[in-house]
Amino acid sequence: MSAARAIGLVLGVAADGAVGDPRRRLPVTAFRRLPPRSGVLVAGAAVLGGALLERAGRGRPLVQASATAVTTWAVLGAAGLALQGTELARDLEECRFEPARSTLSELDPRVADGLGAIALSRASVETLAENTSDAVVAPLVWGALAGVPGLLGARAVSLLRRGRHGRRGHWAIDRADELVHLVPTRVAAALTVLAAPVVGGSAGGAWRAWRRDTIAHPSPNAGRVEAAFAGALEIRVGGRTVYPHGVAELPVLGVGRNPDAGHVTRAVELSRVVGWLAGVTSVVLAVAASFRRRSS
Repeated sequence: MSAARAIGLVLGVAADGAVGDPRRRLPVTAFRRLPPRSGVLVAGAAVLGGALLERAGRGRPLVQASATAVTTWAVLGAAGLALQGTELARDLEECRFEPARSTLSELDPRVADGLGAIALSRASVETLAENTSDAVVAPLVWGALAGVPGLLGARAVSLLRRGRHGRRGHWAIDRADELVHLVPTRVAAALTVLAAPVVGGSAGGAWRAWRRDTIAHPSPNAGRVEAAFAGALEIRVGGRTVYPHGVAELPVLGVGRNPDAGHVTRAVELSRVVGWLAGVTSVVLAVAASFRRRSS
């Protein structure tokens, strides 16, 4: 069964790379448009359905591999994130700020109106880091450990929280999001340290920023991978951020210069490498989890 799940994860990652534009991916797009209560019900039904599908695949490797592959493709956002990040970098390089603000708004709940080149570059690096963790690493980690329901649950929680950042009345969603991403964000930060030299970044800088700067961040999760990205690229992110519900004074993460369009391009490449490493990690976790179950 571990081999079937691992094969399914690999096939799903490959499918995401081939046809993974989120603007053409109906399951994720439709879920984002649901109101909170409906979203919770749909998420619960999806996880339950995933659990039943996972159960049906026991003893049937082809069924399990196929179900894992299709679900991985449906929830994974690596290719689409790279595409939108590339659009952001190109628009910023050409000083086309209005299209850049529009693309940023698709990825991040902050208010993008009025943001200039530096602020847009900072926001782009931050959202690329956070979405790498939420839309790539977290589903793969939970998919490796829990199969189809893990994939669906991790992505559903992220989408429920997305767009309602910090608003009242969603305490349960926020706490569930923190719990689901407690391990994946740390995995994402660690993979960022490993990936940094591949894109000409600093592994030491990523490690130091991750360990030093996230203590003051209000989120137990998001600040870690954002700090690791900043340290890897040797830039500063964080600071004053405007959301629809108000202004958040976030800590500065990383040291160095303010980011520009070139750093956004490098953040896209860093996101890609972290995604590849996450795919390998998920296969290792799936096999290790199976061995542990057999030995227990």
